[in-house]
Amino acid sequence: MLVFASMRWHRMTQDTLTECLECGLLQRNPALPPGGVSECARCGCVLHRDRSDSLNRTLALTIAGFVLFIVANAFPFLSFEMQGQSTQTTLLTGVTDLYLGGDWFIAAVVLFTSILAPGLQLALLLAVLIPLALGHMPPWLPRLYRWVRTLAPWGMMDVFMLGILVSVVKLSEMATIVPGASLFAFGALILVLAAAQAALDPDLVWSRVPLNIDPSRPVRPGDDHLACDVCELVMHRSDAVRDRHLRRLRCPRCLDVLHRRKPQSIQRTWALVGTAIAFYIPANLLPIMTMTSLGYVQSDTIFSGVLFLLDYGLWPLALVVFIASVVVPLLKLLILVFLLLSVHWRSPWRPRERTRLYRVLELIGRWSMVDIFVVTILVALVRLGHLASVQAEPGAIFFCAVVVVTMLASMSFDPRLIWDVLEREPHVKNPERSHRLATGVP
Repeated sequence: MLVFASMRWHRMTQDTLTECLECGLLQRNPALPPGGVSECARCGCVLHRDRSDSLNRTLALTIAGFVLFIVANAFPFLSFEMQGQSTQTTLLTGVTDLYLGGDWFIAAVVLFTSILAPGLQLALLLAVLIPLALGHMPPWLPRLYRWVRTLAPWGMMDVFMLGILVSVVKLSEMATIVPGASLFAFGALILVLAAAQAALDPDLVWSRVPLNIDPSRPVRPGDDHLACDVCELVMHRSDAVRDRHLRRLRCPRCLDVLHRRKPQSIQRTWALVGTAIAFYIPANLLPIMTMTSLGYVQSDTIFSGVLFLLDYGLWPLALVVFIASVVVPLLKLLILVFLLLSVHWRSPWRPRERTRLYRVLELIGRWSMVDIFVVTILVALVRLGHLASVQAEPGAIFFCAVVVVTMLASMSFDPRLIWDVLEREPHVKNPERSHRLATGVP
């Protein structure tokens, strides 16, 4: 069904087709005025935002971020001083120490989320924005820009900064922690990269990619059409590009594989949720690290780390760590199980609210990595042999696996399945129709 997207503004100009990636509703999305925002008429998902001077602002912020990224990785960001001995650490030190200690899985995840993903995102943005600023459209540009969106959820520098704060609190009673210039560059980089992502208008980039689609054949309600999950192009199935080897349909603009729904979404999500549940139990029961200081050995689980912060009166930080490391993983699993069961039972109950639960799931998942970053930072800083040292334990491996697997599970779940029951069973009350009547949208 084709409807008009509801607006937070009233003036409408040129219309374009779009399909909501969260409920699958095909609708017209008018051109936005400065600062305008369009929302899906059915589920309330934000479809598009207008960002003024997007290209120049994003390019300037990306260049600044690239310089800060080099500084943040080139110099020590923390120093650990205890009884006349000291160690310095860079962002890569903890990854190296974890790998040498046999914890290669944690080392790989930390390397990717704290260094590679943000660095590649900045490099890809530069490779895309510079040709656009010069008025060129290289044939490889759409493919590179497609990877920018893929890497975005895995860049976790802000979570890493929270891990630094928790680590400094843990070590403040036993040693002196000296921040380096790299730490300040790292903090500035977090803000700059967030600003660049907020300033970037994807529609501006995709609108400059030439298309070989017949404009005299617009998609109409009831047509056999496909919508790209990456560039959001709506097209007739016959306009898709066929993969020669695997016989898959690809988007003619960004070359992403096209599908009406994510392939085997329910089966893959159930498999990942089951794996995460199996990992969640040992992740909370086993110690995640062992700290040795002046002959005293202490092993910490996730929960004992929260109690440590409470013992020092740092209840706000303890609350943040408890929510991120204990509540969030469990909440993600419960939400995923609830969504999977509701789809399996073809439940028509409050699809709009269930879609909002999915958005919460996407938003909070990455913050569970804070404990893994704490272990990485402590392993890198506390390297004074028998005087003081920190070692990662099996609990950290299981917990890191829980975070990664739950993120993959939320990515594999297709929220459009929540709304499919409304399309397949006409007798079910359609909230989208009620919403249009309430707002006066035709």
